Amino acid sequence: MKFSNIGYLLKEGFKGIFLHGFMSFAAVCVTVACLIIVGSFSILAYNLDVMVQDLNQTSEILVYVDSDLSDAEARSIGTKINALNNVLQSTFVSREQALQDFVEDHNGDSAFNGVQPTDLRHRYVVTLEDNTLMEQTDAQLRQIPGVADTKAAYALAQGFSTIQQVLHIASVALIAVLLVISLLIISNTVKLAMYDRRDEIAIMKMVGATNGFIRLPFMVEGFTLGMMGAVLAFGLEWIGYDALVEKISTVDALKLFTFVPFETLLVPMILVFAAAGLFVGIVGSWTSIRKFMDV
Repeated sequence: MKFSNIGYLLKEGFKGIFLHGFMSFAAVCVTVACLIIVGSFSILAYNLDVMVQDLNQTSEILVYVDSDLSDAEARSIGTKINALNNVLQSTFVSREQALQDFVEDHNGDSAFNGVQPTDLRHRYVVTLEDNTLMEQTDAQLRQIPGVADTKAAYALAQGFSTIQQVLHIASVALIAVLLVISLLIISNTVKLAMYDRRDEIAIMKMVGATNGFIRLPFMVEGFTLGMMGAVLAFGLEWIGYDALVEKISTVDALKLFTFVPFETLLVPMILVFAAAGLFVGIVGSWTSIRKFMDV
């Protein structure tokens, strides 16, 4: 195909957008709606996953130090704890600090006035990198010399891990279903535009135009409409997300929900929206025009 012909076909593709304004507008609107639905669910799934990970970090192991050890010996155990593979960090809590925290947690109840720091043990609060390995890490902590006992919430850690796995599976399944539905809707919308122009395609076939010559303008048109829909959907998603997060932050006085800034998701969201717009635009046009090529 000559370069001049390519230029002509590209121009015809862009011209077709304006010549069939209503159908182009409908295709863009459908693309925007579908991409916003898919994008919103994807962002929601990502934020839920982040929230569960944050909650997962609250699953800690308490490591109690042998009461016969001196303060210096008790503090030296921290080096051995941090040397374990699955340990993210360990925080030393002295007897005095443990007693103070205990009294504060019980609102300064006078019933604990007789308790002395020496009645308690030094301890470490250990946060893990992967809570699914809590049981194995707990066993390793118990093997460290000077560790008298440990306390680990296995059930809580397993519960968070199960929630994460369910979220991942549900997210992938629903996003895949939404993408397929979006492609079908957009493909049918483009097909209506093709049906509206079936006479034009028939005339081009009768004068000897090749399938590639006929397809290219429609492919350009589909690509342009897909990218227009992607850009509009991305902008609306960004504006809507920031507005929703700001609204939730004003009513969520207890800060129960934490949402990542949209800027954190900027690059992956641009790539996803651009790829989705390109895919539904070109594939939608390609699959729709096939029916009208056999004239």
